[in-house]
Amino acid sequence: MFRIFLFLLGILFLSIGLSFIIIYLNLLNMGYSILDYVNFIIRRCECLITLLGIIFIILSMRKGKKNGIHL
Repeated sequence: MFRIFLFLLGILFLSIGLSFIIIYLNLLNMGYSILDYVNFIIRRCECLITLLGIIFIILSMRKGKKNGIHL
C-alpha cells in the first residue's frame, strides 16, 4: 500500500513540476537564451519538485524482499 501511495505522490509531483517547466518556456520568447532558461529552472523550487517526483517513482518501483515462491 505504501508503494502505491509513493507512486501516486511521485506522479503528482512530476506533473506539477513539468507543468511549471512548460509554462516557463515562454521565457524563451522574451529573449532568454537556453542557458538562462536552464539556470532559471534549476533555481525554482516548484520545478525542482519534478526531480522529487522522479525519485519517488523510482523508489516505488524497486523490488522488495523476495518471500515465497513466485509462479
